[in-house]
Amino acid sequence: MSAQTFAGPLLVSVAYVLVYYLMISNQVRVKTRRRRAYRARGETFDRYFNTDREMLAADRLVGNMLEHMPAFLLLLWLNALFVGPRGASFAGGAYVVSRLLYPLMMGRQLGRGVPTRILVATLIGYGVIAYLTLRLVIAALTGA
Repeated sequence: MSAQTFAGPLLVSVAYVLVYYLMISNQVRVKTRRRRAYRARGETFDRYFNTDREMLAADRLVGNMLEHMPAFLLLLWLNALFVGPRGASFAGGAYVVSRLLYPLMMGRQLGRGVPTRILVATLIGYGVIAYLTLRLVIAALTGA
């Protein structure tokens, strides 16, 4: 096994982790800014029991990454090892792009209804997960 053979899945994994930490950095930035804004108004910012729409959106971005991280990374690497690194790399790249699109589609604030445009990023993500799963099932059943 060489890093060159698995360069695509390796780079996809690193990119995914970078996007994850980008989302966490955004969460910290929003939390700090909201805390200052509340303090300036003489109010207390309750980090965990709040209805601040901007904080809810930042939290949702991180939560979405965490919810899908184990399945995505597992399926990516199982595909790279048992089906082929090339297909895993392309699918993984599309998945990382869908995670980058997610905040753009959601917007800065989260309210009662989630914008329907977020379905673009969500469907890409679920499509990649389904594709990676199907490739593994086919490989397992056919030995290909």
